[in-house]
Amino acid sequence: MITVRDKVRFVETDMMGVVHHSNYFRWFEMARVEYLRQVGILLTDMMADNIVFPITAVDCKYRASAKFDDYILIEAVLAEASKVKLVFTYRVLKEADGTLLATGSTQNVFTNNQGKIIRLPDKYFNKLHQPS
Repeated sequence: MITVRDKVRFVETDMMGVVHHSNYFRWFEMARVEYLRQVGILLTDMMADNIVFPITAVDCKYRASAKFDDYILIEAVLAEASKVKLVFTYRVLKEADGTLLATGSTQNVFTNNQGKIIRLPDKYFNKLHQPS
């Protein structure tokens, strides 16, 4: 598991003064990219190798509201890893009191630039399975 700390920006709130639901998907992406970075996989390297990583499924359950200036923690766990797809699960918490704001998951598949599903090369796949 990795944790990303961020602060809610005013632009992320809606007219009710709470974080707009769409921002949770951005936060999931931030944590997913950071997870890969921490295991040694850079998306820019994958793209240079003609590998892209589109989302094919996403889920989010909203539990409580975050507001402007709240510090949040976004946790990401790699729940499933194959050479064709990755599934991540997420928890978003309010740092101040640990309130669970949302839970979710994403599924990504590996494709080439033309959208054809491919198998992730060992040079990337093996990094997902290295002991921490």
